[in-house]
Amino acid sequence: MRLTRLLAAAALLLAPALVPPAFGQNAEVREPGLVPYVVKDYAIEQSLTGKPGDAAKGRQWAITGGQGNCVICHKMPIPEVAFRIGNVGPDLSEVGSRLTPAEIRMRIVNSKLLNEETIMPAYYRVSGLTRVAPAFANKPMLSAEQVEDLVAYLSTLK
Repeated sequence: MRLTRLLAAAALLLAPALVPPAFGQNAEVREPGLVPYVVKDYAIEQSLTGKPGDAAKGRQWAITGGQGNCVICHKMPIPEVAFRIGNVGPDLSEVGSRLTPAEIRMRIVNSKLLNEETIMPAYYRVSGLTRVAPAFANKPMLSAEQVEDLVAYLSTLK
């Protein structure tokens, strides 16, 4: 009994040293049918399309139900949809002054790389998901171009 307690206490003390660094710190991610990307220091520096997104289209994705639909959870400066702006996620009104485009991109692509417990969906992921309807299996919620459009729009919010 005493030995069991000692082993349990030792395991608790050593546990932090045995835990690998968070996945979002440094990783190369490859998923079937998606553009591979590199996560470094909780950011994805390279555009998924190799070019900047269109901020006007990104604004549209932010309010489009069934696509980006950012406003369902986040406060955003989009007056025409004020009636359905959420307060579950952080306020995005000035996100472009708090985060770099690379940090915004990572949060859209797969925010679980930053926080495994987040309720925010991974918008550019197809593997490791549960309870996906057959019609949506192996399809990301957003295309690489849509992700870049959202990054461009959210980066303007300062």
